[in-house]
Amino acid sequence: YGLGSENQNLPGFVVLRSGGSAVPHGGVGLFSSGFLPAVHQASLIDADGQEPVRNIRPREASWSQRQRLDFINRMDQQFLTNVNQSSHVEAAIRNYETAFRMQSAVPELVDLRDESEATRRLYGLDAADDKQAAYARQCLLARRLVERGVRFVELSCLAYNIGGGNAANPWDQHGDLKRGHQLMAQQVDQPIAALIKDLKARGLLDHTLIIWIGEFGRTPFSQGANGRDHNPFGFSMFLAGGGIRGGTVYGATDEYGYRAVENPCDIYDLWATVLHQLGIDHTDLTYRHGGRDIRLTDVHGEVIRDIIA
Repeated sequence: YGLGSENQNLPGFVVLRSGGSAVPHGGVGLFSSGFLPAVHQASLIDADGQEPVRNIRPREASWSQRQRLDFINRMDQQFLTNVNQSSHVEAAIRNYETAFRMQSAVPELVDLRDESEATRRLYGLDAADDKQAAYARQCLLARRLVERGVRFVELSCLAYNIGGGNAANPWDQHGDLKRGHQLMAQQVDQPIAALIKDLKARGLLDHTLIIWIGEFGRTPFSQGANGRDHNPFGFSMFLAGGGIRGGTVYGATDEYGYRAVENPCDIYDLWATVLHQLGIDHTDLTYRHGGRDIRLTDVHGEVIRDIIA
């Protein structure tokens, strides 16, 4: 947010979907701008559709479109003055301009014909499992977005509809966990490893922080038909690149895999660490709302310095 966008032709925050993946439970509100200006909310891009962004193909000549947008912009600027420079109105104006420029940038972004056969094999774009291939395409597009200056990219796993893991929460196996998690792990393993390797080979990994995380773990004991319930007391995630010390294991659960007992961390510590790696003191990122100071780490959060290179 503080640095702004490096590419005026693409949004600063992109959520990728492919192969029928869906917005997680909570809907597009999960990708909102929060207390930041509205222009920083996410834009959804379909990684494998004929139309990556709805209505992205111009229906009129560019000069005609430009004239129309200039007229709309003059009207909008007057309205913006009338509503006392509302950030939502300003964001709408900027979104019109971004959408105009995206008409040329997005088709080029999703056209993978310039990628080598070795790169296609590395990511698994031609995997026999069509869901793995779709996720591989997301990972490759994530690299291309990073190369083009998009600062925040979110990927979406694809569901096999096993044990409760449907489109909006594909890892949520309350039944048949072994088969469900095996397929999910197979879907993401090669593409994620390829993304890390590719970013490193291109000199981008040190400046790109990869965060792989869910909102909770699973219980070590069975639930229902060989499934597992939600477990907020102990679960794993990983960070890669972005100044994180590779090969470091931090923390451990008890002998049952139920509760974190060694170097336990919470979500506030994670975000304090992520913001630190982005050059931001999390205590400074505070917004006054409803009579109280609100920040991403609430009143908690300590930087986990043992995992920083």
